[in-house]
Amino acid sequence: MAAKINYLAFDLGASGGRAMLGRLDQTRLTVEEIHRFENRPVAVTGKLYWNALSLFDEIKAALGVCTRRGVRLDSIGIDTWGVDFALLGPDGVLLEPPRHYRDPRTRGVMERVLERVPRERIYGSTGIQFMPFNTLYQLAAVRQTSPHLLDAAGTILFMPDLFLHWLGGEPASEPTIASTSQMLRAGSRDWDTELLELLGLPVRIVPPIRRTGSPAGRIRADVAAEVGQSDAVLVRTAGHDTGAAVAAVPAIGEQWAYVSSGTWSLVGVELSRPLISPEARDANFTNEAGVDGTTRFLRNVAGLWLVQECQRVWAASGRALTHEELVRQAAAAAPLRCWVDPDDPRFLEPGDMPQRICQACGESGQVIPDSPGAIARCVFESLALKCRHVLETLERLTGKAIEIVHIVGGGARNELLNQFIADATGRPVRAGPAEATAVGNLLVQAFAHGRIASLAELREVVARSFAIRDYEPHQTAAWQDACGRFPWLLRGRQ
Repeated sequence: MAAKINYLAFDLGASGGRAMLGRLDQTRLTVEEIHRFENRPVAVTGKLYWNALSLFDEIKAALGVCTRRGVRLDSIGIDTWGVDFALLGPDGVLLEPPRHYRDPRTRGVMERVLERVPRERIYGSTGIQFMPFNTLYQLAAVRQTSPHLLDAAGTILFMPDLFLHWLGGEPASEPTIASTSQMLRAGSRDWDTELLELLGLPVRIVPPIRRTGSPAGRIRADVAAEVGQSDAVLVRTAGHDTGAAVAAVPAIGEQWAYVSSGTWSLVGVELSRPLISPEARDANFTNEAGVDGTTRFLRNVAGLWLVQECQRVWAASGRALTHEELVRQAAAAAPLRCWVDPDDPRFLEPGDMPQRICQACGESGQVIPDSPGAIARCVFESLALKCRHVLETLERLTGKAIEIVHIVGGGARNELLNQFIADATGRPVRAGPAEATAVGNLLVQAFAHGRIASLAELREVVARSFAIRDYEPHQTAAWQDACGRFPWLLRGRQ
């Protein structure tokens, strides 16, 4: 029997970071959380930053925990959300703390970029959904407000690449994270250097792109001495958290879609190649790189961020509610009374989310939710209805019939939302694993070690290793009526 190998996945999400230890025997993966830490952006003079240095300290702390437990790590992989980056000088020094994608500096920037470079040109090359915080627009904002940073920069590293580099890895990137930038040619490992030049962005700073699952180096001697780990290989796992989560969808065949459910809801299908067409562009679908040469054809939908921000506002006013309490209150609230478009721009930045949701309902002539439970139910139903809308568009664009919906990520624990998605879409839902991002991160490391031979085999390991819960749709007349009326709400906002 092959010896067990110890993999460590760092998953840095919007609600916190985790270090997950994975061990793969012949047929199953076991996962154990060994360290959890906060990942909150820091607001300074109206700007929103990653707390990158503190996060790196937490990464080292987790490595130390492994050492004290007698765990010799064989490899380490890091994933984060997409688009955010750090600028390093030629000497490798951080030029400023990395900005958070919800920072307000990109307001209006995408529109100004599109005045210079047509939408057709950008999408035709990159295949990426137009979102105001894409790396392309963040860099255009830097050029506009802080050009000295670009002049001084030696390289740009996306956030998982930055932490991997600080551990000792080569300053490079990999496709799943680089493709989120809207600067990479779709289906390739080539930067669109012409696009960068058209916008006055320095081509010299973009890093080389290495294959997903390739080695990045070994831990630096000074870090190894500090944390007691010297043998671990640094692996360029799927650095984009959604890329890792989709790799861990326990699906069979081709007639399925996924919802990576968390702060964002990423709703999509897996394709063998990018789908770039005027129809896909107009529907604002994205072609992000997946594991093993696949394409994640999806639409980003604002997700549980709306509820998370409501919780923050309520807690600040002395009304703290756990997620479980809020779900119970939502289940008890009156059904199908009011909805919002989760992608309304007013919901993007931090602020008084309960007030914004109520305002949106009032503006559209609906009942205004009057309690935390009613607001949460409004959000959950809206997410389910938006999911149906996206799935119908996916079928139209791809010509693929979607027979089942897989929900992975933290939202897979939300039984109420999962049932709503089944009811709204009229399709069976399979929920789990909730830790799909960490699982995908770990199993791509196993792929790098030669313990897994293909993406299909990776998914077989997931199916054997984790409990999956099934939800059958209950197509009531009320849900059918809601599904008919929700597109009107979207058109009304547009």
